[in-house]
Amino acid sequence: MTSTSRTHRPSESRTTTLADLTTLRVGGPVDRVVDAETEAELVAAVREADESGTPLLVLGGGSNLLAADDGFPGVVVRDLRRGVERRERYACAGAFVAVPAGQPWDEVVATAVAEGWRGIEALSGIPGSTGATPVQNVGAYGQEVAETLETVRVYDRLTQRTRELVVSELGLGYRTSVLKRSLGDPEAGGGRTWGPTGRYVVLEVGFQLALGTSSAPVRYAELARALDVDLGDRVPAARVREAVLDLRRGKGMVLDDADHDTWSAGSFFTNPVLTVERADALLPPDAPRFPVEDRSRPAFGASPPAVPGLVKTSAAWLISRAGFERGHGDPERAALSGKHVLALTNRGQASAADVVALAREVRDGVRHRFGIELVPEPVLVGLAL
Repeated sequence: MTSTSRTHRPSESRTTTLADLTTLRVGGPVDRVVDAETEAELVAAVREADESGTPLLVLGGGSNLLAADDGFPGVVVRDLRRGVERRERYACAGAFVAVPAGQPWDEVVATAVAEGWRGIEALSGIPGSTGATPVQNVGAYGQEVAETLETVRVYDRLTQRTRELVVSELGLGYRTSVLKRSLGDPEAGGGRTWGPTGRYVVLEVGFQLALGTSSAPVRYAELARALDVDLGDRVPAARVREAVLDLRRGKGMVLDDADHDTWSAGSFFTNPVLTVERADALLPPDAPRFPVEDRSRPAFGASPPAVPGLVKTSAAWLISRAGFERGHGDPERAALSGKHVLALTNRGQASAADVVALAREVRDGVRHRFGIELVPEPVLVGLAL
């Protein structure tokens, strides 16, 4: 399939709120919204904001954002471009697939499964846009975007030009990249910080996917149990997609307007990464411990090596053991999901302040119980924990 878009002047509005544009459905009004349907419109809107000194927020699906009730005193640029295009780059290497940043991610996964492009089927059901996937190095159920990511074309706000970054330049790690770090890290930002939109505005993402209707080897125990297979087995990719969607629905992680458990930003806290020494000192013996994969270099389909001296533990396990159960909070405002303690949800009448108060309560409770600081995964706009 080839991406197409209409060419016209970007539309603008002064009445939209960030509650209208995000899956948490909280956040106040914005000064201006620009809808970009071409790459030229997107780059022009970003350049205009930067040249005028106007605060900028580039928005895709709004699934990883917690915005303040006061709103955003700047311009919100929405990337409305759509399309999934296969381009032949290397005849024997499978399918190179180019996707504009605004394309909803789950539709990319559905297309890949239908077309026989293997390697992202376990990333089904994740909300948001394709442009966010390399920023967060999105991962779930034993797969990460880093495994199939090849290039990211960006507009570099520092140099004011378009660039193509290969995967080795992205500094990928667990739920991070140089793209994400440029929000608040001057080293990644070329000498300054750029939040809430980083130095690099993602324009297009390129994936190198193997060909075949069977899945990549199943590497996640919960998924293997759902499929009734052993770890390392392959099954039809369509089966993996359906099993993952069922698992995510059971945790309230597939968007549904009628289900308040899905009015969230997904997993609100990342899984803590600790040195082995800190893990031994702070975690009880039965706490989960997982290797931290080294994504600093391409793995070319092989399992990446573990980072020596580091382990990852489960934020959900810590939250539960710190005394926070499913549904904890205000049943009409902000509460933990009734299906999964890692999701902070809007029960229908929540404000951003309500969500922040709940996040602080959970963070402080885990810190008090274990001495471990949970780090929020969503981008925070106009507020802080």
